[in-house]
Amino acid sequence: MAFYQFTATQKIPASIEQVWDFISSPNNLKEITPAYMGFEITSAGLPEKMYPGMIISYKVSPLMGIKMTWVTEITQVEHHRYFVDEQRMGPYAMWHHQHKIEAIDGGVLMTDIVSYQPPLGFLGVIANALFIRGKLKEIFDFRTLAVEKKFGKF
Repeated sequence: MAFYQFTATQKIPASIEQVWDFISSPNNLKEITPAYMGFEITSAGLPEKMYPGMIISYKVSPLMGIKMTWVTEITQVEHHRYFVDEQRMGPYAMWHHQHKIEAIDGGVLMTDIVSYQPPLGFLGVIANALFIRGKLKEIFDFRTLAVEKKFGKF
């Protein structure tokens, strides 16, 4: 089965505390997800901040408006440095997403590394070439604009 990585970086003109407070709150996920994806958190009573072992479930429509359940677990958190979410149920055979931040002159460098394996073996390889990788880029491009709207452009 094929394995892929997608990396996105963004410089943000804000403090590490401000960026961490924003990205570590599950309640902000919808703000950085394109509306057409129909993103909706279905977990009840989520706390304000992520913690290791936290399970987040949501409905999302990544393709053709088809709603699906996606469940992720926050597996690692290092305050003001990074957190990792891993898919427990959803569209991928494997999904591991590192969210890293580090202070730089004038702000914060945010780096996302998504390691993933599409479903369906060889068909997943074709799907990745045809639309999965492009859809990931589109989602992270949207997120870049949403973060710029929140914090300003670097």
